[in-house]
Amino acid sequence: MTYPPLHQLGIIGSGRVAQALALALSPHSAAPPLLWGRSPEKLRAAVARVGRAAAASSADRLTADCDVIAIAVSDDAVAAIAADTVRTMPTGRAPFVFHVSGRSGAAILEPLRAAGALTAAIHPAMTFTGHPQNEVVRMAQARFAITGSTPEAIERARSMVGLLEGTAVEIAEERRSLYHAGLCHASNHLVTLMAGTSRALEVAGVDDPAMLLAPLVRAALENSLESGFAALSGPLLRGDSQTIGDHVDALGAYCPELLPAYRAMALATVDELERDGSPQALAMVRGKLA
Repeated sequence: MTYPPLHQLGIIGSGRVAQALALALSPHSAAPPLLWGRSPEKLRAAVARVGRAAAASSADRLTADCDVIAIAVSDDAVAAIAADTVRTMPTGRAPFVFHVSGRSGAAILEPLRAAGALTAAIHPAMTFTGHPQNEVVRMAQARFAITGSTPEAIERARSMVGLLEGTAVEIAEERRSLYHAGLCHASNHLVTLMAGTSRALEVAGVDDPAMLLAPLVRAALENSLESGFAALSGPLLRGDSQTIGDHVDALGAYCPELLPAYRAMALATVDELERDGSPQALAMVRGKLA
């Protein structure tokens, strides 16, 4: 598929996502991408890491010169950046402006759309660790959640994802928070889950919890991605209430800070088993978790 060329790409932001976008899109921009950030030191470092890029003298200059503008700042800063950008957008121009926040859709850029810009949200569903070269490769395998203010904006968003060699997944404006909650529930809470599990294993006498957990957790993750809830195994699936009771007693005695999270996840699993129609004696299991 052929995508429209970029004359001048501008990126507001100098952090991890901004650098990865600049590096990935630089070959598609006729002029070197312009970057702007509030910290001159961070901006210079970002430009140096990208290579084929330049620092904009000001945010106003970037807005005036660029036909595509990416807003790659923290979630809470997007609205303020949009308000600043609309004040300096030249009259009669219709740049394509998108942000990369997962939380918000295109509505947060409404001042820009009202001033004539095409606006969209393009969120890469991946983490950025600060290694732009690696992240360019990972983006080429990633899904991007797109939300556009108009059908034309949605098509432009798809074209940007195409330039990044990713796959676009359209999310309705009113479902953006639900989409983002799902991602955070999986990725952020997984980190918390692993931290709590590691503490319990340390108290149990395991010297290297990560090494013990790695094969088990990797297999569980791969199986659940492949088979969904059908990948569940263990005492909850079997309805083994005595085992669950022993878990609750042990956690209460040795690792009480982990018990609320264990109870919450176990009850969520029981709820899913009941929705799934599993016939186990789940009432007794619930009793042990009360």
